[in-house]
Amino acid sequence: MYVHKCFSQGTEDGDMDDTIVREKRSGRTRMREAQALATRRPDYHSLRNSFQPQPAFSDDEIGNIHRTALRVLEELGLRVLLPEARAIFRSAGAIVDEDSQMVRIGRDIVEEALASAPRRIDARAGTCARDLVLELGTMTFLAGCGAPNVTDLDRGRRPGSLADYEALTKLVQSFDVLYMQGPYVEAQDVDVRFRHYDVLRAQLTLSDKFAYVFARGTPQTEDSFEMIRLARGLTASEFENDAWCYTVINTNSPRQLDVPMAQGIIDFARAGQVSIITPFCLAGAMAPITVAGALALQHAEALAGITLAQLCRKGAPVVYGSFSSNVDMKSGSPAFGTPEHVRATLGAGQLARLIGLPWRSGGGSAANVNDAQAAHETQFALWGSVLAGATICIHAAGWLEGGLSVSFEKLITDIEALQTVAELFMPAAANEAEIAFEAIADVPPGGHFFSTAHTMERYRTAFYQPLVADLSNFGNWTAAGSKTASERANAIWKRVIEEYRPIADAEDIAARIDGFIARRKAEGGAEAVS
Repeated sequence: MYVHKCFSQGTEDGDMDDTIVREKRSGRTRMREAQALATRRPDYHSLRNSFQPQPAFSDDEIGNIHRTALRVLEELGLRVLLPEARAIFRSAGAIVDEDSQMVRIGRDIVEEALASAPRRIDARAGTCARDLVLELGTMTFLAGCGAPNVTDLDRGRRPGSLADYEALTKLVQSFDVLYMQGPYVEAQDVDVRFRHYDVLRAQLTLSDKFAYVFARGTPQTEDSFEMIRLARGLTASEFENDAWCYTVINTNSPRQLDVPMAQGIIDFARAGQVSIITPFCLAGAMAPITVAGALALQHAEALAGITLAQLCRKGAPVVYGSFSSNVDMKSGSPAFGTPEHVRATLGAGQLARLIGLPWRSGGGSAANVNDAQAAHETQFALWGSVLAGATICIHAAGWLEGGLSVSFEKLITDIEALQTVAELFMPAAANEAEIAFEAIADVPPGGHFFSTAHTMERYRTAFYQPLVADLSNFGNWTAAGSKTASERANAIWKRVIEEYRPIADAEDIAARIDGFIARRKAEGGAEAVS
């Protein structure tokens, strides 16, 4: 019987000895606890969004967008390229035209699927301390994903490699505010037949966070599921009865579901694993130029994917996906962090709450380097996600060029913003001690609070300690080398990787999966489906 490992976060080394929690504590224990209180230790695990969701549209308008999406599916339909998926839709009562591959889905089929989709997903990681709850009200941040290139100040922009992917995996493991692993960059130095083995091995041996699996055809998916079962010590039924990994499914807007994505929905649903079903609707290009029109198309495509998953297995864990923005009408390039991007995200949150499902949003930037434009766009996209009440925000750190590259320095500077948001999620105390009347009374007019008892008791833990920001004055900043935020971030990511500590059982996990990987590579691996 598999027992999910749980390492407490209560002590520095992550282990909680029951003898510590006793009615009669030793003087040494009390001293250690007192010292711990003097150091600020923020907890960014299991974040819940404390902001009230902000609407972009009225309830009537959102209802109309929803009904229009149902009408799109019912009257216009979408092209489904996978024959098996068309057969599944047909068996549920959808109207299928094999010649055109068009599938029209009645609203009764969609509504039944929405009724069976879970409102809460318990996502299992390598240890229960890393487990996630995915539901409306929780919030999880992911680094930028899916880029073909990486960039840093030392080596510049280059095609992604397995070494880059491993370095990014270590960085994500090292920051609690990033709580899921992902496909940050393509390991282009590894043959695509073998890439899924090496990328998933990096996740399973370098991290204990919730794992990502590519949806690139059933053979690669089944290989990946088996690696997770071996790594976690799971039987087939234990694996299928919990969510141990996730994938991202993108429709081909407008109104098309291709072969690997449709197959991914089917494979993950049948195995009980999470599909984040995300249309990528760029207003003015693959979607109507209006935000409301883009949302109607996005909603229709997402509902189609959710329906397919539920037809394969009622109760299959699915996440409603939103990644709608606009294009630059001069160049056709995608834009992010724009007013339209934020408004579409707010509207997507309203649609997700209407159907009651956990949902993902998208951050990111179209900037080419980690500059002011990159920060501005990413943080506006981030605030859109926060105020919209997203459950998962993908591309929240490190994403550049509209997804063509991931920056090591930007990953760090964006983590600063994510940690700031996480701090704002924490409840603010306002009891008598916090309101501090006595401290105010202690200081005469024109005085200062630096040396009051109230300040001295709290100064070590009162404020957020910046990760990247330099709060020194101009003279001290100049004396320290006049380093920009990107230059400071460069030193930080290098130090974090240098100080990275292997996860518990890393060697045992490697021993359990390496034989399988070697055998499958010797057999020729698994081709990706296109």
